[in-house]
Amino acid sequence: MQEFDLTVIGSGPGGYTAAIRAAQLGFKTAVIERDRLGGVCLNWGCIPTKALIKSAELMNKSKHMNDYGINVENKGFDFPKIIQRSRKVAEASEKGVQFLMKKNKITVINGTAVFNADKTIAVKDKDGNVIDTVKSKHTIVATGARAKSIPGIIFDEKKILSSTGAMLLQEAPAKMTIVGSGAIGMEFAYFYNAFGTEVTIIEMLPQILPVEDKEISETVAKEFKKLGVKIYTDTKTESVEVKDGKVFTKVSGKLNETLESDVVLLAIGITGNIDSLGFENLGVELFRNAIKVDVNYKTNVDGIYAIGDVALINEKGKPWLAHVASAEAINCVEKINGIHAEDIDYGKIPGCTYCQPQVASVGMTEEKAKAAGYELKIGKFPFAANGKSRAAGETAGMVKLIFDAKYGELLGAHIVGAEATELIGELVMLKSLDGVGESILKTVHAHPTLSESILEAAGVAYGEAINI
Repeated sequence: MQEFDLTVIGSGPGGYTAAIRAAQLGFKTAVIERDRLGGVCLNWGCIPTKALIKSAELMNKSKHMNDYGINVENKGFDFPKIIQRSRKVAEASEKGVQFLMKKNKITVINGTAVFNADKTIAVKDKDGNVIDTVKSKHTIVATGARAKSIPGIIFDEKKILSSTGAMLLQEAPAKMTIVGSGAIGMEFAYFYNAFGTEVTIIEMLPQILPVEDKEISETVAKEFKKLGVKIYTDTKTESVEVKDGKVFTKVSGKLNETLESDVVLLAIGITGNIDSLGFENLGVELFRNAIKVDVNYKTNVDGIYAIGDVALINEKGKPWLAHVASAEAINCVEKINGIHAEDIDYGKIPGCTYCQPQVASVGMTEEKAKAAGYELKIGKFPFAANGKSRAAGETAGMVKLIFDAKYGELLGAHIVGAEATELIGELVMLKSLDGVGESILKTVHAHPTLSESILEAAGVAYGEAINI
């Protein structure tokens, strides 16, 4: 039996961050991982998908090189090589985590963790044999989540795909149906469209990117339709059937039809990895396929904690994001160590979607701010009026800022356009400091930059805009 001060089950962004912070604070630390270090994000999600999207961006850019005065011939592509590059990026990320584990003297145990009734952890191999036992003063469960399916439909990763299967196809299908238009659905729609796939998006709710501001979502829909992507909102998926090598997706609502495609990607959300962990042996309280925790990430069982996508705070929803898991990891470990750490304010967490145009936001949408009873000052500035955007040939989109008219507090910030996911950082910082519009107006922004659009949007809200 190995003994540790703190053991983390799972090594995704939440898990490996928790382990490193614990080691920094002097805990004898272990990580139990059944697959690859780095979890889904580094191996099958956040990082390799961005490698795919970069290839798609370059492919789309190559179609318009003449606009920049550059002649490019033979605009073909090697699809297997695109996938291979994505896998190499993932492998490099995994090696990076391996290095961090060694650097911080963290013990890595390979296997599947199962809690025993006495809170020790049995580590099993792929055949179910116990190969190790761990005793730990504190245990953090950071097992993440997996793709959710429609009841009765099973991912075969050949015709019916999760995001993992969508990353590994060796050729671009002629037709793809994507069910769900959150970040995952929209990113894969952009990727496959760039390489000639006829993409149809089915969304049950009234708008794509349902958590985003309505105007932002409308801008993305407009740009996707220009690319030839078909979008059907207010449309429910009734069934998915594979027959004679094709996939038939029956839908109802605004569109009442059975769609034929080569593959279907189900991108309707995730469900926590809570199975086979032995929670029944401890009586750990679960809720909606997740582990119920308090604001300190404690479960109802002393010494057992949970963070990231597998954890649900007081039965309330929260963003399913890698950076949320990482923030919770640090917060949880510091609280275990007795360090005063403020509870995470989930209203100040940025969300990003990496298709083109990119989408990034923090805080309230206009609709939610109005529903909360605020009187608003709203500033919108189009990238078409920004000099750097025009020079780069990336003029789609805008910055939209929402302020409380009474006190000037930034309630919400929404960006759609090139580099939106990088630009949002300034506004997240302002939001985290409970900043006001005047702070933006009095900050000198470099010229020419895309970030000037943030300054101008604040200027519009306060009647001080110069370039519009």
